[in-house]
Amino acid sequence: MGAQPIADNLFTDENMTALVGARNKQTGHIFFPLPLTPNDDIEPIALATRGTVWTYTVQRFPPKTPYAGPADPMNFKPYVVAYVSLPGQTMVESRLTGVEPEDVKIGMEVELTAIPLDPDAPADEQVMIHAFQPV
Repeated sequence: MGAQPIADNLFTDENMTALVGARNKQTGHIFFPLPLTPNDDIEPIALATRGTVWTYTVQRFPPKTPYAGPADPMNFKPYVVAYVSLPGQTMVESRLTGVEPEDVKIGMEVELTAIPLDPDAPADEQVMIHAFQPV
């Protein structure tokens, strides 16, 4: 089966190269994620793959259930959660990867990637989430 996105309509393609956002046809307002229920006023669009860190925090303890991560909470590793500003479009809440928490800076340029929700899961059971990494 291989790695699968955590949700349908999250990425534009099977290679997870861009996120699917939504544009209101009436107002032009762009947002993320694409709504689960169809709406004639909303059209899907591919979001920019590069942006900048608008703000961030560090998640230093496992979130409450139904958090999906390491089965043993002692294996939890802190991670950075950021709002990434996609120029001319919207902001996306996302994990940051490939950077230590102390090295994250507001305004840092980042690009989209996909990472496993649980890196310890078997390869054929990987669930992928969107994340951003430094350029």
